[in-house]
Amino acid sequence: MSAAADVAARATAGFRQRYGGEPAGRWAAPGRVNLIGEHTDYNDGFVLPFALPLRTVVAAAVADDGRWSVWSELDDEPVEFGPAEADEPGRVDGWAAYVAGVVWALRAAGHTVPGARLAIASDVPVGSGLSSSAAIEAAVLAALVELGGLDLPADRWPRLAQRAENDYVGAPTGIMDQSAVIRGRPGHALFLDCRTEAVEQIPFDLGAAGLAVLVIDSRAPHRHADGEYAARRKSCERAAKALGVAALRDVATGDLEAALARLDDTETRRRVRHVVTEDQRVLDTVELLRAGRIRDIGPLLTASHASMRDDFEITVPEIDTAVEAALAAGAYGARMTGGGFGGCVLALVDADAADAVAAAVAAAYADRGFTAPGTRTVLPAGGTTRLD
Repeated sequence: MSAAADVAARATAGFRQRYGGEPAGRWAAPGRVNLIGEHTDYNDGFVLPFALPLRTVVAAAVADDGRWSVWSELDDEPVEFGPAEADEPGRVDGWAAYVAGVVWALRAAGHTVPGARLAIASDVPVGSGLSSSAAIEAAVLAALVELGGLDLPADRWPRLAQRAENDYVGAPTGIMDQSAVIRGRPGHALFLDCRTEAVEQIPFDLGAAGLAVLVIDSRAPHRHADGEYAARRKSCERAAKALGVAALRDVATGDLEAALARLDDTETRRRVRHVVTEDQRVLDTVELLRAGRIRDIGPLLTASHASMRDDFEITVPEIDTAVEAALAAGAYGARMTGGGFGGCVLALVDADAADAVAAAVAAAYADRGFTAPGTRTVLPAGGTTRLD
């Protein structure tokens, strides 16, 4: 049995055990990794994520009582809530808030959402920066849209799922995660303009080039991640206001030095420099991939990491160690991916060298006394879909 089939089987088994009978269907959404473009999304900028083969699966059926019950492998006890709890952000908390948030966002948009019984299984690791929350939101959204026969085209799903996370859960994320897990395509990265929501599928056929992306789970505990993420976002918003632009995306690379000179403090200047140069790195990466020059994006990945480390200050020692070790072992480029303060590193490697690079990172961790990292090689996968 494949890993994806195993997750689907676990979701079905959970549904049978908790609710009896069979689900009406199973819907799957992937995790995602961001190839490049970190903390640019909420600055109306550019990002280049791709969907992972790791999946969250929701087995679901309509509940005639108009309420929602959800069971997850994360917590053996199902969580139940009705319209009153769903309509008031904060009433449902913990992991189930991502489910309630989707119900809330659908209802707030004027849709009649059917009550449902849901069972969730996943192999997207929680807390590693691979967007397990967006995977839950997307799979639940797909299930409820179909179970309720809702008139909601898929190109509107990312914004609705983002609203669930921002306004119900209270996490100030941009739209990248939801777009990647919903709209991903095998063999491609998703070039997303976070202001217009225009997307372009950029060829990223690692297998044909003899390459792979090695994802390294740093196993570093997230250190103040939520508060620090929010602080970075507020800093960017204040800087944009001071510069008289709608968002930092509007500061052109050629105008960067003049813009920095108008800001009062060194920290804010560093934050702005990261965002503006990171947007340019995304655009440069896209141009290289359009030309089929996958290996040549490596230095851009590494420069992105240096900017996150030095200007945005969101890396931690485990993350920096993984990047340094991967590069020393022959990776073409390596960078932290995700919001920061823990999570994962990605390294662009020759496929036949992935094990050696992973071993080098593990050895560097052992030398530093860190908890051993997790590693896996990945190729771009498809987005949210119904399995059966």
